[in-house]
Amino acid sequence: MKISRITDTLSIKRSIDQGTEEQRSAVLSIIENVKRNGDKALYEYTEKWDGAALSQLKVTEEEISAAYEELPAEMITIFKEAAINIRSYHEKQVRNSWFTTDETGTLLGQKITPLDAVGVYVPGGKAAYPSSVLMNVIPAQVAGVTRIAMVSPPDETGKLPAGVLVAADLLGVKEIYKVGGAQAVAALAYGTESIQPVHKIVGPGNVFVALAKREVYGQVDIDSIAGPSEIVVLADETAQADEVAADLLSQAEHDELASSVLVTTSMKLAEEVLIEVKKQLATLPRQEIARASIEQFGAIYVAKSLEEAVETVNTLAPEHLEVLTNEPMSVLPMIKHAGAIFLGRYSTEPVGDYFAGPNHVLPTNGTATFSSGLSVDEFVKKSNVIFYSEKALQQNGEKIAAFARLEGLEAHARAVDIRLKK
Repeated sequence: MKISRITDTLSIKRSIDQGTEEQRSAVLSIIENVKRNGDKALYEYTEKWDGAALSQLKVTEEEISAAYEELPAEMITIFKEAAINIRSYHEKQVRNSWFTTDETGTLLGQKITPLDAVGVYVPGGKAAYPSSVLMNVIPAQVAGVTRIAMVSPPDETGKLPAGVLVAADLLGVKEIYKVGGAQAVAALAYGTESIQPVHKIVGPGNVFVALAKREVYGQVDIDSIAGPSEIVVLADETAQADEVAADLLSQAEHDELASSVLVTTSMKLAEEVLIEVKKQLATLPRQEIARASIEQFGAIYVAKSLEEAVETVNTLAPEHLEVLTNEPMSVLPMIKHAGAIFLGRYSTEPVGDYFAGPNHVLPTNGTATFSSGLSVDEFVKKSNVIFYSEKALQQNGEKIAAFARLEGLEAHARAVDIRLKK
């Protein structure tokens, strides 16, 4: 991490991982194997890569009971409160079907229908993520999805983290499977003896999961191709250096490819944050991961003005944006591109990760320029409804037929004409 002045040719180093040709080939092979061999392939891959020799894929009631015994009671209470906040936020996103009529008797509208079945991928590996369970499952439930199947890679003993199991059980998830990686995505998309196929797959994962989601798109829908976590802190001279450094490191500890950037109007703050980052890194339990992230994808940019700083933020289009300025609300209208916007010093990014209510599944790698965070909308589909009256067809039929003939579609025109003649 170093301090740089913003220039017209500002080059942003992004941690984009599109996968190697070898990885893409491996994913295709895994998907084909799962399609051909079903559960057999899942067992083999789980033993090969997770080190777990399973006798069944579905989590049992006994395993869930054991998870409750393992997890501290206060954490269960926290899960419940977080779930209430998340559900309350997402309930405000619910859309209703609507219909309109006109003087001819024509009725037009839109019918909102929840998806029948959704697969939720919960990552494992470097850490356990019960928050991912809450953030992916709750909006699906609010949308009205009736079947939710969750997959997650087990540890070497064949277990899933207690927090993940408890979070899923608190939400009433009945299908929890101990399988991860590209093979889990393939199972959700095409089905096996144990796992019935779904219509959409959501949730983050490693590069193999991302590549698999890309490959099965079309067979099923997906939420996005998630990249490594990102944070940009927009700060002026009123920000606290130790708080800014802590916020940058909160993303750096996720992954070696995570990106943490400070954009500030104050050279003094930039210098103080650089010192604080080095100081706080020394005591982090995950300091090797955080250090690699900061060294590769950490940056501090000093702007001449707040306007230039905001322009840089919009260029970055970050997953998470913190606005630590004297008047953060006045900056909000200027922000065009960000997955989630955290205003003020007390709205540190982990507030959104776990508890406030908005979803933490957000666009990465600059895709906030055209996409949004996970919401209830991701779990419904919209059907156009048309009831055209006889009067309306008499008024507009010749225009419709003319339009069809302009496009060379005579049968379209005749489908209208045959009704007009009657």
